[in-house]
Parts: sequence; C-alpha cells; structure tokens
Amino acid sequence: MTYAPLQRTSAAPPVRIVHLGLGAFSRSHIAWYTAHAADAHAWGIAAYTGNSTALVDELRAQDGLYTLVTRSAESDLCEQIESVVRVHPGNDLTSLLADLAAPTTAVVTLTITEAGYRAGRDGGPDPDDPLVAADRIALSALSSHRDLASMDVRTALGRLVLGLAARGRAGGGPVALVSCDNLPDNGGLLRTCVLALAAVDPATAAWCAQNVSFVSSSVDRITPRIERDELTALQVMLQDRAPVVSEPFADWVLSGPFPAGRPRWESAGARFTDELEPWEARKLWLLNGAHTILATVGPLVGRDAVADAIAHPVCRRAVSAFWDEAQRHLPAGLEIAAYRRALLSRFENPRIRHPLSQIRVDTETKLRLRIVPVARLERACGRPADAAAFAVGAWAAGARTRGRREDTVAAIGRVAPDLADDAPFVAAVMRAVDQLASLTLV
Repeated sequence: MTYAPLQRTSAAPPVRIVHLGLGAFSRSHIAWYTAHAADAHAWGIAAYTGNSTALVDELRAQDGLYTLVTRSAESDLCEQIESVVRVHPGNDLTSLLADLAAPTTAVVTLTITEAGYRAGRDGGPDPDDPLVAADRIALSALSSHRDLASMDVRTALGRLVLGLAARGRAGGGPVALVSCDNLPDNGGLLRTCVLALAAVDPATAAWCAQNVSFVSSSVDRITPRIERDELTALQVMLQDRAPVVSEPFADWVLSGPFPAGRPRWESAGARFTDELEPWEARKLWLLNGAHTILATVGPLVGRDAVADAIAHPVCRRAVSAFWDEAQRHLPAGLEIAAYRRALLSRFENPRIRHPLSQIRVDTETKLRLRIVPVARLERACGRPADAAAFAVGAWAAGARTRGRREDTVAAIGRVAPDLADDAPFVAAVMRAVDQLASLTLV
C-alpha cells in the first residue's frame, strides 16, 4: 500500500507555541498532543531544531506535515500530524526572536536533552562551559544592542533568554516555558538556568521575574531513531520525507501556571497536577532507569536493542531488582504494579527497534539522574542498594571492555562522590564488575 502525498486537511492553525529542539520525540509527543487537543485549530507550532538544517529542509518541503507511525506488536497505525506550522534551524535568530516576541505566542516548549541545559553541579549554568561563558558575556551587552538578532549567542538557553529580552522590549506579555526533558524538576532547572543567564542584564532579569512562568512536566513515549533501511522504505511508502515511528503508549503530566493560556491538552489525555514529583520519579526511575540498565548490561551479554535485552535473564533480573528498590521510595496512588507490567510489554514490543547505542549516549549523566538517587535513598535506609550498584558496575565494566582503564572508586566518584566514600556500596559495585566481566568471557 502506498499513500497520497501529504496535504493539509484544513487551514494551518495560528502559531501560538514555539518549540525548541525539534526531533522525533517532540513530533511523537508534544506535537501529537497538540494535534489531538480539542482546540487544535487554534494552536500551531513554530519549531526550531538545534543547528541542523536537514530536518528543516525535509519538513519545509511538505509544509511541516509528517506521518506518525504508531507501532504496536501486531500492526501499524499511520496518522498525519498537522500541528507543526513552520520549521526553522535553531540558529535562525531573526525568526526565533520574532516568534518569541509575538504577543500571540503563549507557550514555549523545550526538548533540548539533558546536555542542552549545560548545567553545572550546582544546578545553574556551568561556569566552566566555554559556550555558557561566551553567552554570558554576549548577554551582558543586551542593553546596548538595538538589533538583538545580530548578537552572537549560541546555546539553546542563551537564545531563549535573548528571545525573552526581545519579548520584553516588544511588550509581548507573559509566557509559559515548559521543559519536556528527562530531568528531575525540569521546570525548576529551567528556571534556575534562564534566570541566571538573564541576571547579567538587569532589565531582562526584572522582566522575566514578572512575566515568565516555568512549567515542569513528565513525558513518556518511546520514540527510537528509525534505522536507515526502514526509513527509506517508509519514505517511499508514505511519500513522506520525515516520518516518525513510536509506540502506542503516551503519557504527559504537567505542573505549573500558563499565564497566557494553553491548548486543552487534557482532552488528548495529558494530566495536570499540583504535585508532579511522584509522577516524575516513577517515570525517571522505572522507565528511564531501566533503559539505562539495559543499555549498559545488554552489550555485555551480546544484546544491542531493548527488546532483545529485556528477553535476556541477566538484563531482566537487573531491571526487576532495580524496580523493587525504586518502588520502595514511591508513594501509593501511582499504579506502580500496572506501570511495571506495561513497561515490560512496551520493552518487549518486537516491532519497536530501539538500539541500545542510542540510549547509551551520555550514560554518566543518566546514571547520576536515574540510578544514583535510588542508591542514596536505599543506603539512607540502611539497605545495600545492590541493584543500583549493579547498574553502576555495568557501566564501569562496559567502559573496561571498550578499553578505558579506570579505578572503580574513581569511576563511582564521577557520578556520585558521596557513594565513592561508601565502602559497602563500592564493594557492591566491584562485585557487579567482576560478575559481569565473567559473563563477557562466556
């Protein structure tokens, strides 16, 4: 079966959302929820990539339209998504500043990945990051620049602050910033980083304090990068340059004010709460934590994709044991048992090929966010945190197989200095390293 060329079924909605970090996940999640909202006709998205132009060219050629292929274990559902109205490269400052300054813009969403926040150990902008340092210097001269688009600002959050300065100058009114990245208290982190960058210009800092809200959210939908051969086949079949493949499951929980309004995302299944932290921890520990375990243990037992890894008894036991540890620190009312069953079913889906190499990117940061908090909670309760230690040990063992020789204690110290001083935890990590090393020799 082949499909007709993509074509809008109705007039493009007006742009009221600006999205930073356009990629496959944002198109399977944020754009999907917006397209399914009861008032979708009133909420269009102007989307900005990182610095890539390839996706911009592909989507511009088809008016921002693309096909979302929702893939269950049995079949595919192909759906045209029409919520993205315009697409730009992230370095198109002229368009970005105009969109951020427009009074019609009410919401800015972000999927810039954990690394995109360029945060230091204290949770603010990393003072040792040369791009952050350069952006601070550039932004400190805001008050003397009439043409903000000519300023040399390169980080995602630096550009966002520049856009907020443009909005303040234009009288654009209040706006909500919504972080959709896999980070605990992502809205709080966004607030800290944005306000710290804005602080170098007093006028911008004062305007942001009065007019910008920061919304935290927990996002959940597995959306792997499509392998080249499959992408080519889908492009031909769907007559679509930029299709996206995802699982059927989708979840979005948000917390925070929207002073200029928002889409009725709840009509598409999103949830709004005054207490996001438990939902956030459930997802970050159980889904993302399991992904990190599979990505570190899987290669050591010869597995290279999620579905293959979860079928291996060593991987499955490691995930289940970590879930047991994490579950002890989650409150009642989160439907944990059902969520665990659903996660196993999602991981086992043989038609969603999620390469472990994709998940393994920036493992050190992911361990710090997804595994270490559970280890600390377990140790604080006097328990050994063996499952969390196994995950850290798998990372250390994997580094050894790739030729990186490093003392185990030093490796632990890079993700959690306090745990490197915890002798029982260190011993548990060393046991895991030895156990996994023996597996790789079998």
